[in-house]
Amino acid sequence: MIPEEPSHVSRSETGDRPARTRREPPPFRHVAVRRVADLSPWMRRVTLAGPELEGLSVDLPAASVRLLLPSRGTTDLVVPTWNGNEFLLGDGTRPVLRTFTPRRLRPGDLELDLDMVLHESGAASDWARAAGPGDRAAVSGPGRGYQVDPEATSFLLAGDESAMPAIGQLLESLPGAAVVDVHLEVAHPDARVDFPDHPGALVSWHDLPSGEPTGTALLAAVRATDLAEGTRVWVAGEAAAVQRIRRHLFEELGLERSAATIRGYWKYGRDGT
Repeated sequence: MIPEEPSHVSRSETGDRPARTRREPPPFRHVAVRRVADLSPWMRRVTLAGPELEGLSVDLPAASVRLLLPSRGTTDLVVPTWNGNEFLLGDGTRPVLRTFTPRRLRPGDLELDLDMVLHESGAASDWARAAGPGDRAAVSGPGRGYQVDPEATSFLLAGDESAMPAIGQLLESLPGAAVVDVHLEVAHPDARVDFPDHPGALVSWHDLPSGEPTGTALLAAVRATDLAEGTRVWVAGEAAAVQRIRRHLFEELGLERSAATIRGYWKYGRDGT
């Protein structure tokens, strides 16, 4: 979800090879689960809280935070070290680190809501299913969000379940006079959730046909959408699926790249949930 941080090339200690490094993400803030609530059979809201959330600010919709969880099979939360390219634990292994939309931050209460999709398996999904008050975690962020064009009169928002929290934020942030066409693909009909009201929004749900690749219904919906001149497009979901949408928008329709934000939030077959 987080776009790759700006990088630069520096010399390794031997001076023989250039080593690619990336800007270190913001430090981790320790938190604990305060409460959980099921938004659907496939999405759970986990409210995190703690004094270290003091000073955290999320200024744009569709931003992101990294969520650090205990390694599988343990309850111990170990903060990893940044090596210039990625976070690693002391033994050289990768931590359980996932990226989510910070659905709502309440600075006065020092609370942060994360709406987490419950896939059939995955480290974050398993943690969210079992999460209870007092369970420890840490967050780092935020990553950059979406800069809304206040002059735009038409928007297309499209995504799968992983994009629902961000789309909810966008509906709260887009100009009230704008026409907003929203398309959402769900793997299960009961994965649908309620969204904030927007006077110009039409929300359409698309069930993924059984046996079809993720993104099939979403691509068909976007293909069938007649984009008005000046429409701003925001798309997020499974990486290969949004790549197909990217090709349709840029190569087939000739949409200007500055008019669209397209983000791969996860990859099919990878334990990233």
